[in-house]
Amino acid sequence: MRDRWDRIPPLARGLGILAVIALVVIVLSLESVVATVGGLLNIAFFLAIAFFLFLVWRDRRGDLEAWGDWNRKLFYASIILAVVAIGLAIGYGLPATRDAFALVAVIGACVYVLVRVWRAEHRY
Repeated sequence: MRDRWDRIPPLARGLGILAVIALVVIVLSLESVVATVGGLLNIAFFLAIAFFLFLVWRDRRGDLEAWGDWNRKLFYASIILAVVAIGLAIGYGLPATRDAFALVAVIGACVYVLVRVWRAEHRY
């Protein structure tokens, strides 16, 4: 039995497993459960990003404390604004056309500020 399973290409195995899961969801009418799990995964993904940013900050906070007050406040504010914008996009779903443009513009402005402050503090 194991030899037969190993002879199936991995892509075909994966697609077969997904097909079986989709069939179970459709037959048992579990669409609401899938939607709930998807919502929980969105929240978990956002929390994972926030935790990763916290770990990066914890490792580098000594370097950031050596910066000037204004640059440090700008750096932190742009990170907080980007995290809030991404959290709102995840919480309210993917935005419509103008809202998507505003989201990209806000994140782009945050990245611009982060890069400018980083470069200003690392000139020798």
